[in-house]
Amino acid sequence: MKKIYMYSFMAAIFAAAVTGCSGNTNTGNTAASDTKSTASVVSEQNGSISASQLSNTSATEEVNYTERDLEQTPDTSDAQYITVSDGETINITSEGVYVISGTAEDCTIRVDADDSAKIQLVLDGVSITNTDSPAVYVVSADKVFITTTGTENTLTVTGDFTSDGDTNTDAVIFSKDDLVLNGTGTLNVTSAYGNGITCKDDMKITGGTYNVQCLLDAFEANDSISVSDGTFNIATNKDGFHCENDEAEGTVTISGGTFVISGGSDGIQACALLEIDGGTFDITAPEGLEATYILINDGDISISASDDGINASNKSTSITTPAVEINGGEVTITMSGSDVDAIDANGSVTVSGGTIDITYPQQGPSEAFDYNGTATCTGGTIIINGTQVDSIPQTSMGGGMQGGMQGGMGGGMNGGMQAGRGGRTRSA
Repeated sequence: MKKIYMYSFMAAIFAAAVTGCSGNTNTGNTAASDTKSTASVVSEQNGSISASQLSNTSATEEVNYTERDLEQTPDTSDAQYITVSDGETINITSEGVYVISGTAEDCTIRVDADDSAKIQLVLDGVSITNTDSPAVYVVSADKVFITTTGTENTLTVTGDFTSDGDTNTDAVIFSKDDLVLNGTGTLNVTSAYGNGITCKDDMKITGGTYNVQCLLDAFEANDSISVSDGTFNIATNKDGFHCENDEAEGTVTISGGTFVISGGSDGIQACALLEIDGGTFDITAPEGLEATYILINDGDISISASDDGINASNKSTSITTPAVEINGGEVTITMSGSDVDAIDANGSVTVSGGTIDITYPQQGPSEAFDYNGTATCTGGTIIINGTQVDSIPQTSMGGGMQGGMQGGMGGGMNGGMQAGRGGRTRSA
């Protein structure tokens, strides 16, 4: 793993309302000892955060993008050019830039290079249709860039995936190592029985257009998914974005892009932190956003859901207290059904800015806000069924006891930097 966690701590929670909410705190059905700040709980559990750092309740991940991650036009001056052909495995074993074009069936681009090698695959009008194996399979490398040019590229797997030994290669693009998706072109990915794009390490997306249709997760990673830009049109029977590893960690951080997601389970799910610092989202799924800690600093987010619109439930060993924290942005949640929650936290809810517009059916045990910790509003605007309210309503059903039961694995971390960030730029 090569991701770097940067924990940044704020001074204190805002003391007075800015507009809208009046700085109130509601408490759910938990004992007082359970309503302590998230940061103090994390400190007690992990012991890695010093007492001097615990001046607030928040910690957030800062994504580090390299200059090459963010470069949308590849340098092809020393590139090798490859035309795909039927039934061929194209073996790439050394560092370099490879421009791929042509049309083929049962063809796999297989990257098996030294673990220090950086490989760039430039998709330049390529179309591959396979029966049971990935179109791109990264066995070993330091990092692989998949860059689309100003052309349309199509990768399809029509059947069940066949394992490679002990490796369950379950995606059209399957990478064991760090993966970067960027470029100025379009990538169409269809997976009839598996995932669209899977990375067993860190995935970054900084540009390009992605049209993904799949049975399982459209974008899946073990350690982290970081998105700074791109256009995403996703239709899946499972999750649009999904991130978790064996330790029930995994983060999703989004600072930009346009997302249209139709999901059969979750729109976006992380085990630890789900942080949104910008972007435009149109999500239709049983659950829109799911994580242990959900942090929204900015963005235009529209969710249509039939279970939980936003769900913070404990799926992470690195965070002990689920929470939803909204500091900015425009969040619109439309719920349908008779037992639904627009914002559901098996912990706390904090609102300090932005606009939250909730429409939900007032029947059965449905709630606009369902939580079993504290609910604090110090700013922003909350609208429920067309009426602006000056506080987060008291939960009536005991607070998030069913949160996450139908939503698959998710996660969150500790968030809190109100200003959205697109990540720092490093060289190389």
